[in-house]
Amino acid sequence: MSQDLPKQEKLKILVVDDHELILNGTLNLLKRHYPQAKILTAKTTQNALEQVEAFGPDLVIMDLSLPETSKDTAEINQGIKSLETLMKNYLTLNLVVQSSYVKALVRIKPDIDAHEGGFTVADKGLSSQEMLSRIDLALKGVTHTKDLKIPPKEVKSEWIEVLNLAFEEGLEDKVIAERMRVAPRTVRHYWTKIQDILGVYPEDGKSLRIQTEKRAREEGFID
Repeated sequence: MSQDLPKQEKLKILVVDDHELILNGTLNLLKRHYPQAKILTAKTTQNALEQVEAFGPDLVIMDLSLPETSKDTAEINQGIKSLETLMKNYLTLNLVVQSSYVKALVRIKPDIDAHEGGFTVADKGLSSQEMLSRIDLALKGVTHTKDLKIPPKEVKSEWIEVLNLAFEEGLEDKVIAERMRVAPRTVRHYWTKIQDILGVYPEDGKSLRIQTEKRAREEGFID
């Protein structure tokens, strides 16, 4: 539901990004557009979650490729996990995902659709003016995810798990079935659904498995 923007002198924003250049660029943009706002930063998901709990921001602007702590490597899955936590624990928190990996949000589209706060997506290649537009939309409680180009059918968590087990861990279907505690025929059913939503079908001279992996990476289903 759309709402009025918070007054600037009361506006609180948290920016989460582990790249110093991007972080500083976003800060400069925000300070020019919201000169009276209180702005904090975080470079890890651990610190981001702590800041949200302590700071109670009106808006969180975050990258997806983030480390859990300062000793860890940045990973998209870590950003996705922290985003899920924020949406679960702060139902009306306004969020802007500013990332080069926005397609990965396909994995949690049902959670995004159910979120009660604003949620907008901003590729890091967007102009400053367009970025500010996405921020204002999020602050008004608007959901703007059309850039994701989400396939029309619902993406199920089981399908994402199959893709990760097959292409990230290199497991065969029999082992995937054991790990997921389902029958082998169920895994075969999942593959059919995955390939249908990705638009991957048997072609002479092409490996269906390789084509599925390629499309899954292109669409952000896996890293």
